Amino acid sequence: MQSSPDIVIIGSGMGGASLAAGLAPTGAPIVILERGVQIADDAPARDPNRIFRNSAFLSDETWLDENGRRFAPGNYYQVGGNTKLYGAVLIRYRAEDFAEMQHAEGVSPAWPFPYETLAPWYEAAERLYRVRGDVASDPTEPAHDGQYPFPPVPDEPAIAAVRARVQQTGIQPFDLPLGVDIERWLQGGKTGWDGYPDTRSGKMDAETCGLAAALAHENVELVTGARVIGLKTGPDGKRITEVIYQKDGETHRLTPGIVALCAGAVKSAALLLTSGLPNSSDQVGRCFMNHNASALIAFDPRFHNDSVYQKTFGINDWYLSDGEGGPPLGNIQLLGRVVPDILQANVRFLPKPIAAYVSGHAIDLYAMSEDLPDPDSRIVLNGTDIQLIWRRSNMVAQNRLVGKIRATMRAAGFPIVLSRLFDGRVPSHQCGTVRIGSNPALSALDPECRSWDHPNLFVTDAACLPTSAAVNPALTVAAMALRAADTIRKDLAA
Repeated sequence: MQSSPDIVIIGSGMGGASLAAGLAPTGAPIVILERGVQIADDAPARDPNRIFRNSAFLSDETWLDENGRRFAPGNYYQVGGNTKLYGAVLIRYRAEDFAEMQHAEGVSPAWPFPYETLAPWYEAAERLYRVRGDVASDPTEPAHDGQYPFPPVPDEPAIAAVRARVQQTGIQPFDLPLGVDIERWLQGGKTGWDGYPDTRSGKMDAETCGLAAALAHENVELVTGARVIGLKTGPDGKRITEVIYQKDGETHRLTPGIVALCAGAVKSAALLLTSGLPNSSDQVGRCFMNHNASALIAFDPRFHNDSVYQKTFGINDWYLSDGEGGPPLGNIQLLGRVVPDILQANVRFLPKPIAAYVSGHAIDLYAMSEDLPDPDSRIVLNGTDIQLIWRRSNMVAQNRLVGKIRATMRAAGFPIVLSRLFDGRVPSHQCGTVRIGSNPALSALDPECRSWDHPNLFVTDAACLPTSAAVNPALTVAAMALRAADTIRKDLAA
């Protein structure tokens, strides 16, 4: 490995892998540093007990909550990052998400550019991640240049029946854009993919798509088991001159021309703070966002759910407004199939026969509303610990959204609808801690993801997102990374 590569990318998740894919064709020497290792082919990847009850793939890392109590944050460290266990929903932000939007409890600010600026990079990301979907199925879908690369993942018969029942209430379900080759996935085992780690068996994630495309080029090297512990600047405090990491008990240093930080919104902010880098806007670590999210189970004893993967449609009828002329609420989508073992893992002391009965007669949903940026919602360092201080926002919208889907499912013939708000200490869609903006006094990055303070530093994971919107962030992260790669290519050519 060269000690002075042109580019060092820290992290191989969606941001890092997509950036590497965009830069690899330049021929520039690129080193990707990944804290974790590749998930083994023989890992217990399809065992719900090992995954959902015993957390086989979670690290033993702990953070502190607002009150100083330790908790396990639900972060995964392996090649491909958190995408190895994601639900593979690769959906664009709506065009309206790029403009200022008034919510019941505040304002979601405008991005420094409109949707049309990112649209070509969304299309590039959809090609890279081989997205399956139907543009015409969602009335809120922003403008596309053609269809998705592949047709949608088909509903299973039980799910098609639920979709029809929901449609009869006047609601319009749409085909979720998914990064899943369903035939290949099911060859590896009869499970869903949502929450299950992929062992290169059909899920389109950061490893199987972005990283694979990058590593097809000889100028790209991946170093696993490499935990980055610091960034250093030169005498002027501007350019990043050293990346320091530990591997196998030894400390190593790289002196790159360009550094891209893609370790995840919390870890990227923490590394910048740990390194003591200049932070002229005082925005690094601030405006942490994480979707307000609730899981719902709609139960009907007459309904028989024999689906395997389930997660094929969503509902955006209340995305841009509440349907009654009021402010926006959010997105609904199916969860991956909640089998009895998963239900028992989340509802302790539930007897297995009852869990099996409920699972066999229920449909599982996920309600998600936007978390609004708040400078006091932030990541700080408490000694050597990361402390997550999350100020929940927009809960009026979340509660109304849950009420809307409850009423819809009851009208669709599911008499019992139970919901549970996700624990705020487990950030599943973390974003916003190193945000882009047009004003250096109010943002950490310029609109192309370059640090205002450090001209050779880019941040291209979800930390760069200025708003959370109310849809899954993965595709937007990929699009932002590909756009940043275009900027870096111009730097290399200069």
